[in-house]
Amino acid sequence: MSKLSEPHFPFMKMHGLGNDFVVVDARRQKLEITPALAKGIAHRQFGVGFDQLALIEQGAGDAHLTFYNADGSTSAACGNATRCIARHLMEEGGKTELHLTTDRGDLFARDAGDGLTSVNLGQPQLHWDEIPLAEDMDTLELPIKDAPTATGMGNPHCTFFVEDAEQIPLDEFGPRYEHHPLYPERTNVQVAHLVGPDHIRMRVWERGVGITLASGSSSCATAVAAARRGLTGRQVQIDLDGGTLWIDWREDGVWMTGPTMHVFSGTFTAAFLESL
Repeated sequence: MSKLSEPHFPFMKMHGLGNDFVVVDARRQKLEITPALAKGIAHRQFGVGFDQLALIEQGAGDAHLTFYNADGSTSAACGNATRCIARHLMEEGGKTELHLTTDRGDLFARDAGDGLTSVNLGQPQLHWDEIPLAEDMDTLELPIKDAPTATGMGNPHCTFFVEDAEQIPLDEFGPRYEHHPLYPERTNVQVAHLVGPDHIRMRVWERGVGITLASGSSSCATAVAAARRGLTGRQVQIDLDGGTLWIDWREDGVWMTGPTMHVFSGTFTAAFLESL
């Protein structure tokens, strides 16, 4: 049962390249999120629909962000949602830089100009037990068909470099590896191919969600994997189904830059929330 401080509870609908989010500002009103509540809001017919639900809460920095997947599970990181919320908070506070906290750790965001927003998702996790994997192994080439690369970005990733990402039946391929026994917490799955120098085409299956038009943390993981394998440098353009992100793996972390959109604001009714 939700705990409401008033009959109608506001939310924002946002997206980054079609990777869409319901964002609740819990700094002023408390909403207790349960798996059933998250799944109900995520339903695209009976609820609002989202790839991730994000809560904005008071934190040590400008705000603390908490993320939920469409199946009600939690995620420590969500790159595109972080960029969307950062844009909103910068406009709200008249700032060009932010310090955000998440279960992933401290994240820093900035206005990149021309309507673009950049977020530093921190250093990638490259050791098997950080990602995590089920046992000690080389994360550059996993003992799985086609030798994908494992990367942690606050959530686990499995990146396959293929001849043509467009030709992979992602609705079958994604769940097969999301639940692979090497990933005890499940994994996001990416298929990618090189378009040109430092230019990647990538598609994504998100754990707990399914096929999404874009994924920020997946883009960062793919860029890190490509650089580690010597396929690209550390600055890459990644073309996703919903648009383009620019990734820059620097000394201080992996920076992701791209557009955001605040689509509309609305309110949940008490009747809807209590029905869940």
